[in-house]
Amino acid sequence: MKLNLLIWRQPNRERAGRMVPYVAEDVSPDMSFLEMLDVVNEKLIKAGEAPIAFDSDCREGICGMCSLVINGIPHGHERATTVCQLHMRHFTDGQTITVEPWRARAFPPHKDLMVDRSALDRIIAVGGYVSINAGGAPEANSTPIPRDIAEAAMDAAACIGCGACVAACKNASAALFVGAKVSHFALLPQGHPERARRVAAMVAQMDAEGFGNCSNEGECEAVCPKEISMASIARLRREYIRAIWRGGK
Repeated sequence: MKLNLLIWRQPNRERAGRMVPYVAEDVSPDMSFLEMLDVVNEKLIKAGEAPIAFDSDCREGICGMCSLVINGIPHGHERATTVCQLHMRHFTDGQTITVEPWRARAFPPHKDLMVDRSALDRIIAVGGYVSINAGGAPEANSTPIPRDIAEAAMDAAACIGCGACVAACKNASAALFVGAKVSHFALLPQGHPERARRVAAMVAQMDAEGFGNCSNEGECEAVCPKEISMASIARLRREYIRAIWRGGK
């Protein structure tokens, strides 16, 4: 396969970026998208040019690092797929592919396709944990949890914190990310002691980071590689109202 690439190049956050054309030749349909970029970078390095900077780690759809907007869609056009799981067989020979970074005020650029997503880490740091002393590991069945509640909690816990929901939202809202993290703990009894304080702190940090407001349009759910439901956003709002009534305690 031969592909025409338009890739965002930006040396640093102080300098303006631009779309630069490249040609990717001899691309195997079995390559992942990141492997294709690796091949392009090898040729750039051999030519004495600066390689394209992009994030990656596990390359198994687990870590959420491969944050690219491909042809205008975060993680590309395949549903429930991260960029590292997106294979070139889903593209056609001679196709033009645009590759851009996440774009949000809360995600300032580092270089090329890399952005600073530490805002999500700071949201987790203020409340995305259970700090009670649970003692030793209890017997598995000593805390009965209805199956539907357990499954809903685990569905929310599947969030990998990639930020695709932010990149897709016209308001750059992190409501789906925060809703998933809050839902995970709010649904399980282990998270109840800090329930109100957690959601109040995480929402306050989300606002402080400069994320926009959710307007319930669904782009976030459509691009989420783990198919987190917008029901998490509704639960986030209910939990926040509950916390305000209780004074965040």
